[in-house]
Amino acid sequence: IFPFVSVNQILLLLLVLTVCAILYNKVHQMPSALKNETADLESPEEMEEEIPVVICAAAGRMGAAVAAISSIYSNTEANVLFYIVGLKTTIPHIRKWIENSKLKEIKFKVVEFNPMVLKGKIRQDASRPELLQPLNFVRFYLPLLIQKHEKVIYLDDDVIVQGDIQELYDTKLAPGHAAAFSDDCDLPSTHEMVRSVGMQNTYMGFLDYRKQAIRDLGISPSTCSFNPGVIVANMTEWKHQRITKQLEKWMQRNVEENLYSSTLGGGVATSPMLIVFHGKYSSINPMWHIRHLGWSPDARYSEQFLQEAKLLHWNGRYKPWDYPSVHTDLWENWFIPDPSGKFKLTRPDS
Repeated sequence: IFPFVSVNQILLLLLVLTVCAILYNKVHQMPSALKNETADLESPEEMEEEIPVVICAAAGRMGAAVAAISSIYSNTEANVLFYIVGLKTTIPHIRKWIENSKLKEIKFKVVEFNPMVLKGKIRQDASRPELLQPLNFVRFYLPLLIQKHEKVIYLDDDVIVQGDIQELYDTKLAPGHAAAFSDDCDLPSTHEMVRSVGMQNTYMGFLDYRKQAIRDLGISPSTCSFNPGVIVANMTEWKHQRITKQLEKWMQRNVEENLYSSTLGGGVATSPMLIVFHGKYSSINPMWHIRHLGWSPDARYSEQFLQEAKLLHWNGRYKPWDYPSVHTDLWENWFIPDPSGKFKLTRPDS
């Protein structure tokens, strides 16, 4: 009898152990899942939406990109991911600048732009060759550079952000709109500046209405233009509407027919966007794009107005890292000197 009882006891013991093991696993799996959720709740950075900001780092003006990035990073708690776009030859310089300065804390990816995508699409223009630099056209190719984001901010390098970039990111885009821009007629306080320096703020200033292809668009020449130096873009709509292909089509037509030039509106990257996005874009809050600071070495805004601005843009010839220019103190607040010493500010006493 004794051996028989012993076997029963062993079987009973095994059964008890099996039940205990099952219960143990169930009890210990639940806390591990809860632990992950708790960890997510406790670290909002993990849950925060990533804000992708695209900025170009061009040779000769890398300090501009650095100052723009510095101003954005310093004025927000948001989870910003910087996409810094450069050419193969300039990428090592910008990477070292960031990694050897206080910007080493930022989240960033360096993206190489291949200028071969522009072959046959840019008409040579001797009057302002700087406007034909390949990186001026990066904004046309956002979906090729940025893969995983639904919404993207693109900024020209000659900007300073004084507000919280989260506000700009929260710009509402209407259904069916691939992008939001700032209208050139949107802010009364800039109208005097526009008049004083003879700036263009209508389609007439950017497109050659003597050409049949432009007249066939049916766009009134007095239509207010917009500035594509600050863009909030919806990548899904951009791809769905094949925006990049449309822009390339107008670039190629310009090579063949000379429909617009830099002598008109001061930028060959703006004109195709004016055509493609006409009547199909949302608006950015005017205070998020105070521009024309680079159009004249003399014309100035009031200091109070500039303090209230969320974003300042030195579009035009007179850049704040060069001389002469205006409101350079506001820009220099955010500039971080180049550790390699290659990039230097041009100042009257230098």
